[in-house]
Amino acid sequence: MKPIDEAGQPSSTDKNKEPQQLGEVLEFMRLLWAVDHGLQSTSKRMEATLGLTGPQRLVLRLVGRFPGITAGRLAQILHVHPSTLTGVLKRMEKRGLLERKSDPLDGRKALFALTESGRAMDVPATGTVEAAVQRALARLPRARLSAAQEVLATLAEELGSGDAPLDNPTGRASHGNNDEAPPATADGEGSTSAKSATR
Repeated sequence: MKPIDEAGQPSSTDKNKEPQQLGEVLEFMRLLWAVDHGLQSTSKRMEATLGLTGPQRLVLRLVGRFPGITAGRLAQILHVHPSTLTGVLKRMEKRGLLERKSDPLDGRKALFALTESGRAMDVPATGTVEAAVQRALARLPRARLSAAQEVLATLAEELGSGDAPLDNPTGRASHGNNDEAPPATADGEGSTSAKSATR
């Protein structure tokens, strides 16, 4: 039985053993879930205080950086399918934060820019995901940041490959069942993690 402290939590000695017991992969996954939970919680607070979820604010900041950007280019930057962005772009247009114009070179494409209201929100703000990321990055030396970015980029590539072989300990044929419930997004909607950038 694990030792329990007075608060009913595992003792500090036990906590120190947990990473060793979990192993490298499970410990990394545990930290990823902690980050995911933090993103979702912060996004909900942002919606209550700023009126924008974390993913919506990311879209706003990107459009502010690249006025006249297409939905397709936004999707590439965010690593999501263009159709995934449709809802968030429409909601932000409806709120008067984004404006849509037809591409003069290709009428089938829409170009997005910030409205005056959108530009007023395109400034650094406390209580946002980006503020937390900025504080975290400021605490780490450049070499460690580069290594962390490499790990995250590799992981994103693996998770996004879609056709990575799965170990099948049962020996049964895999039929690619996609009926599994997806995790909640940063704004509470159920979808894939990639879709969390789209509310």
